[in-house]
Amino acid sequence: MSFSRVMSATLQGMDVVPVQVEADVSNGLPVFHMVGYLSAEVKEAGERVRTAIHNSGFLMPVKKIVINLSPGNVRKRGTSYDLPIALAILTAMREVEKDSLEKVLAVGELGLDGSVRGVHGVLPIADRARQEGVSCLIVPAVNEAEARLVEGLRVLGVDSLETLCEKLKKDDGEIGSVQEWNENVSDIKESRREDFADIKGQKAVKRAAEVAVAGHHNLLMIGPPGGGKSMIARRIPTILPSLSQEESFQITKVYSVAGMLSRKHPLITKRPFREVYQTVTKAALLGGGAWPKPGEISLASGGVLFLDELAEFQRAVVEVLRQPLEERIVRIARSQGTYEYPADVMLVAAMNPCPCGYFPDYNRCQCTAFQIQQYQGRVSQPFLGRMDICVEVPGVQYGDLSCLSKEESSETVRRRVELARERQIARYRGKHIVFNSELTGEQIVEYCELGRLEERMMRQAFETLSLTARTYHKVLKVARTIADLEGEDRIQMEHLQEALIYRNVKI
Repeated sequence: MSFSRVMSATLQGMDVVPVQVEADVSNGLPVFHMVGYLSAEVKEAGERVRTAIHNSGFLMPVKKIVINLSPGNVRKRGTSYDLPIALAILTAMREVEKDSLEKVLAVGELGLDGSVRGVHGVLPIADRARQEGVSCLIVPAVNEAEARLVEGLRVLGVDSLETLCEKLKKDDGEIGSVQEWNENVSDIKESRREDFADIKGQKAVKRAAEVAVAGHHNLLMIGPPGGGKSMIARRIPTILPSLSQEESFQITKVYSVAGMLSRKHPLITKRPFREVYQTVTKAALLGGGAWPKPGEISLASGGVLFLDELAEFQRAVVEVLRQPLEERIVRIARSQGTYEYPADVMLVAAMNPCPCGYFPDYNRCQCTAFQIQQYQGRVSQPFLGRMDICVEVPGVQYGDLSCLSKEESSETVRRRVELARERQIARYRGKHIVFNSELTGEQIVEYCELGRLEERMMRQAFETLSLTARTYHKVLKVARTIADLEGEDRIQMEHLQEALIYRNVKI
């Protein structure tokens, strides 16, 4: 009997930490002992592994078996260590040759019958394995398609421990690539049925949505029920530019960690749209739990997070979004470490102006001034300050609904958005930002320079609208986006006027 070592990995948020699984089989009292800062589910692996090895046709020796998961200062959790532990023991028993596991990384859960079951987070593990120069990644068969999204990495998908040992002896495997899988998923892209052409009237609101998407600005819509707020929000993804290969890969990694990927077609090819309801908790929105997982804001990263009926949310829940919206990242602190998840979302919110929803139409609104003030006060001013664009959504008129003229399609709007974004990408190349919404104070001075007349108007608007430093800067950022949509290099008076309209909503 002897010592052996097999590579594995653990997830810390979106980060992957390499783990060495060491096994020592020696003479002594028969015991199966595991060390290495283990959680309860990892400690339970001992019984699963021993039974799986026995039911795979191997004879477990009546020896002293010690398993160590290194490094010892990183908490190990989950069931993905079952497979590397079994491989390490079989190698120490000389049932598997040590050379066949050289530069091999393995993850997977074992059933008592020796079957290999799927685990979460295979894609980021595969990406880290490629960076570490791993020659072969062993994963459960159900995770194989996910692992093959990483280009140039040898992937071995197995459905049982017995089959794995046979394959290691034959040393077979295949190289997967991102390009191959992009071809495979191109046929399964779901075409969105929603289109901006479905929305009758509401030109001002559709214009505000276009500006918001062009500059990656947050959008708040306020208006009576039935005005089309939710309808517009659900069609915003149709005017977002298509995902690049890198964006698609990064979004897929988040869904991999959350365990929400399709087994057959794992690559995410559409921008996410996550609609959150009033019953959501802080942990569900930001991510959390004893072992934090990505929340709704991270699942929406790269796409749209939609909060309908904003005033109906618990105020404490909404307030936790303030920091992630500014920093584009979620940080969750736990005793075992800090977990980070992406939060690069476009936040879209909708709310009624009063409890009944019809203020200021006094023919239909029966709410008192106190009720209206109390209802609107459920959303704090600091949170509203994070909303770049606030727009009123009036009720739809009969003339708009009965009009037979065709509205602009999402494709037409998306082309304008793409041109505006191309201007931003070219302007900020090498500046570590992409969109106007990301401009810092110094960059605003550089890229949002105003003329004498524009400066005078902004001074008046600052005092009249009681702008704060944050909202003043947001007006300039939105004006910069409007100028980009118009193809202008400098911010003009009409661009500022439109941007100020988006801050002139009183709630």
